[in-house]
Amino acid sequence: MTSTIRHDDLSRDLDLALRLADAADRQSLPRFDSADLEISTKADMSHVTDADLATERAIRTLLQAERPDDGIFGEEFGTEGSTHRQWIIDPIDGTANFLRGVPLWGTMIALAIDGVPEVGVVSMPALGRRWWGRTGAGAWTATDNGPRRIRTSSVNSLDDASVSFQSISQWAESGHLDQLLRLADRVWRDRAYGDVYSYMLLAEGRIDMVAEFGVKEYDIAAAVPIVREAGGRMTGFDGSDSISDLSALASNGLLHEAFLELLHA
Repeated sequence: MTSTIRHDDLSRDLDLALRLADAADRQSLPRFDSADLEISTKADMSHVTDADLATERAIRTLLQAERPDDGIFGEEFGTEGSTHRQWIIDPIDGTANFLRGVPLWGTMIALAIDGVPEVGVVSMPALGRRWWGRTGAGAWTATDNGPRRIRTSSVNSLDDASVSFQSISQWAESGHLDQLLRLADRVWRDRAYGDVYSYMLLAEGRIDMVAEFGVKEYDIAAAVPIVREAGGRMTGFDGSDSISDLSALASNGLLHEAFLELLHA
């Protein structure tokens, strides 16, 4: 999940990604905690709501109008077009939270070039929060006083580290429960903040590691440029440099090798 700075005009792409997030928020937020929310179950037994579908449609409509030559890979409507420049979309990451009225959910929008996410925007409108990053330009969050640059923590000891492990069942189902218990016993603090919010806490320096399993590209792509530009590092659980690994290990960068060593001891 490392990057080489491209010659593309990523500033224009970031501007578009932020407008895509605006369009997404206009669809998702009015449906949050709605009494008439429509919920169905997909083939993989995960939930999808009318808000997930409407949000992805809104993003696709704007992309097709402004970037007709770019490809799109979205959770709800699949892949179309080019894979050289591909927008990777999770319309509502944290649908389970969304449908239960828990505000920890968000829209994830990334632009990947030849498989490397170069632009990322995460919008969590129920919290009134947004984060973004693009290669070579740092990672940022919106505040009442304007954009503020964010950085990962300077924690350099596992003894002082705070980690988010997403869920016990996820680690157990992937056969890594023993590693989770070893991790929890080694670090200062362990919590399951969950979904995209964990990665944003990492990018802001609030926690020092996030790891999860069973993820698709759209679950993590938007977080990659934000974490990377904040000074952190993201790999697969085995250290591989790919967003297609089906696992993710993100850290403040300083502790990445120590986490990998601990988890594979």
